[in-house]
Amino acid sequence: MLDVSGLVADYGAVRALDQVDLKVTRGSITAVLGANGAGKTTLLRTLSGLHRPREGSVSLDGKDITRLAPEDLVRLGVAHVPEGRGVIAELTVAENLRLGGLWRRDRRWLRTGAEEMYELFPPLADRRNQRAEALSGGERQMLAIGRALMSRPDLLLLDEPSLGLAPRVAARIVAVLRTLRAESGLTLLLVEQNAATALSVADRAVVLYLGRKVADDTADTLAADDRVRRAYLEV
Repeated sequence: MLDVSGLVADYGAVRALDQVDLKVTRGSITAVLGANGAGKTTLLRTLSGLHRPREGSVSLDGKDITRLAPEDLVRLGVAHVPEGRGVIAELTVAENLRLGGLWRRDRRWLRTGAEEMYELFPPLADRRNQRAEALSGGERQMLAIGRALMSRPDLLLLDEPSLGLAPRVAARIVAVLRTLRAESGLTLLLVEQNAATALSVADRAVVLYLGRKVADDTADTLAADDRVRRAYLEV
């Protein structure tokens, strides 16, 4: 579904991604692992059009999307949940969800889609008329994911969904990811610093180190590889 070849991205004089290759199969969960500064967030920002690559190519279902704008990528079925639980604090839960689906101009989906999000994330249902600023960190993360899903994506890019969350809340979000893949066939590219969490849900994983890909294998194989875990992962 997603084919990344020779991707290079810079921030000024700093090379954040250096000749990264990546393939993501439709309907799979692929984890991107590595310590702080490995290039994980830059990879997602580049794939979602928020950061322009210096070199390389990205294709989605055979279509070159390397230099498309974020809004064009959303229309092609790519949604990005950035690190930091970015929701609009002044809007209610319901308004945030509605915002995620507005571009489709489908009034029926705005209603039914929101109800699907409430079923997927029950804590949001009780707070639908509350402003997002009143939500807990875990609830904000659920809302950020729910808002992205309102665009009905085929590919969801998730950046550190468990960061700063209590283990119980993080486990709930991981369970939702499994449900999304199993029931809707959604393809996920998941960035996580917590390798154990990511490998528990992923089918495949790649490991970045200082912008370079240093490992690429099934999640089970990497989870069992003590050399990779000791050298590159914080577990």
